[in-house]
Amino acid sequence: MEAQRARLLVGLGNPGSQYDWTPHNLGFHVLDHLAAREGLLFLPATRLEPDSGLRNFVFARSKSALLVKPQTFMNLSGRVVGPLCLRLGLSPADLLVVYDDLDLPLGDLRVRPLGGSGGHNGMKSIAETLGTDRFPRLRVGIGRPRTDAARYVLEPFPSQGRVEAEIAVAKASDFCRDWIQGEELERAMTRYHSRWTQDASE
Repeated sequence: MEAQRARLLVGLGNPGSQYDWTPHNLGFHVLDHLAAREGLLFLPATRLEPDSGLRNFVFARSKSALLVKPQTFMNLSGRVVGPLCLRLGLSPADLLVVYDDLDLPLGDLRVRPLGGSGGHNGMKSIAETLGTDRFPRLRVGIGRPRTDAARYVLEPFPSQGRVEAEIAVAKASDFCRDWIQGEELERAMTRYHSRWTQDASE
């Protein structure tokens, strides 16, 4: 029986408690939720390979995957993801990036095997560093505000929005759990997209 390939799960956000539960940090919160349910702890980058020069991220390790939260601030996320993939010998197909998306309604989730950045600077940084946009991603909808988007993504959710965001984070965590345990992306996409659509219609 062929051994499962190692996988890298990356959640995008900004470091610092002032950004907790802001729209731009939902990628971080998905990984936090998953790590908590799996009993995993995040450690500084120097604990991964002390002599490698890898830094500016925190990580948690499961049996078959590495969960990573870049600490470079959103727009420079590629400075972590690119070197990590190279050092670990992973292809873009072994990577799943979780991030917020203005073009999806708050709480909606979408998985794609590849695609453009959609104007998201964190994704743009990763694609530039990897030299390709052909890697899986899980988009967590935050909705497009009527006011300035740049300001909106860095302000805490209002109370009702926070509830919807927490529900979306838990659902996204379910998907990520199955993916790091080895489920094929296409199969998980079919199953979860159907479930998410059903949930949205209820």
